[in-house]
Amino acid sequence: MNLSVPSIDDLSARVAAIRETHAATFPGPAEGRQPVHTVYVPADRFTPGTAAEFGAEALRLLNTHAPGAGTFGPAFGLDPGIAGAVRERVAAKLATEPVEDLRIDFEDGYGVRSDAEEDGHVAHAVESVAAAYEARTLPHYWGLRVKSFADGGHERSMRTLDAFLTALRDRLGRLPGGFTITFPKVVMAEHVAVFTDYLERLEGALGLPGGILRFEIQVETTEAIIDHEGRIGLRGIVAAGRGRMTGAAFGVYDYTAACGLPPEEQRLDHPACDFARNIMQVTLAGTGVRLSDGSSNVVPRHDSTDEVHGVWTEHADHVWHSLSNGFYQGWDLHPAHLPSRYAAVYRFYLEAVDDAAVARVRAWHERAAAGGEGGVPDDSASGPRTARLRNEQSGVLDEPATIRSLTALLQRAVDCGAVDPAVLPPTP
Repeated sequence: MNLSVPSIDDLSARVAAIRETHAATFPGPAEGRQPVHTVYVPADRFTPGTAAEFGAEALRLLNTHAPGAGTFGPAFGLDPGIAGAVRERVAAKLATEPVEDLRIDFEDGYGVRSDAEEDGHVAHAVESVAAAYEARTLPHYWGLRVKSFADGGHERSMRTLDAFLTALRDRLGRLPGGFTITFPKVVMAEHVAVFTDYLERLEGALGLPGGILRFEIQVETTEAIIDHEGRIGLRGIVAAGRGRMTGAAFGVYDYTAACGLPPEEQRLDHPACDFARNIMQVTLAGTGVRLSDGSSNVVPRHDSTDEVHGVWTEHADHVWHSLSNGFYQGWDLHPAHLPSRYAAVYRFYLEAVDDAAVARVRAWHERAAAGGEGGVPDDSASGPRTARLRNEQSGVLDEPATIRSLTALLQRAVDCGAVDPAVLPPTP
């Protein structure tokens, strides 16, 4: 060496500072379970039994229009070898946890009402949430969608949220876990900054712990993708949330309309939507902000098998498109969407989590637990040991990033009920 260690101390300090900045900006993926969907219900239609009612109607549709594996498989394009297993798991899910995440909607699904009418529905929503919580029927994740700050609804939005949380505190004495606010139609980061300031003030006024009020945004404007100064808008939006932003959900119909697409092309799998979702993925990767895709607006016009199967086919195709592109959550608007949501999700995971994939992950983790790097060293690589390793059983040259992705896939499959927990590698 020509340079002594002390002579590069300043460079090492700069590298450490860069690492700290990167770690603060990109803390890594969010921890814990991510729901496979969010069901939006207009505030005036929400009751303590909404989730169970969605499940009961979805199960009725399933039993009426796909009563066995022989009809279920063709309806969703399933291989006969897994059709029975998928249907069994879908039916069990609809009977036990049909809705993983629910939003009481005071925005587009609800519309503009008089203050007196919306205040009345806020009070009704509080009583319904309290009753569901006490009966243990409130979904694991739940929350409100308030009105946008971008179109003059900001005062009504703040009034609704304040009234809801105040009344719920007085009714239950606490805020049930899993609560998330959906903040729609974000146009500028400054709107998010104002909303974040409001949440801080609301926490203080309600006596809530600081930072407990978290929110997701809806990416449904072109300005959220490319802002008014020509920059990627999401970067500033995340910064404006000051650690409170937990998710970003893509809004198909507002976004495609803003892009000038005709109604018949306003669909989840349009290339314009793929572009926006790619921007979301690249911008938000590693930030801890979860991604959610949008919804399909097709619903059955009548209760015939052909009609219901047509809706299921289109919706399942959209869910599959989302999953295959790395969006593991989406929106559902109707009970008919639940069978196709879970059928597509379970098919996706059952086809991905085969014996070979499980063996690759187990071999890697077992090797790591024994003090190695997992798998079998690749003899063609230089050096005695390398992080790129060949798995003898699968014949795949596994990268550490691939194993991390496979492990996360296994965990998602277990979380949603697609596969049994036994597929997970042993916990160190």
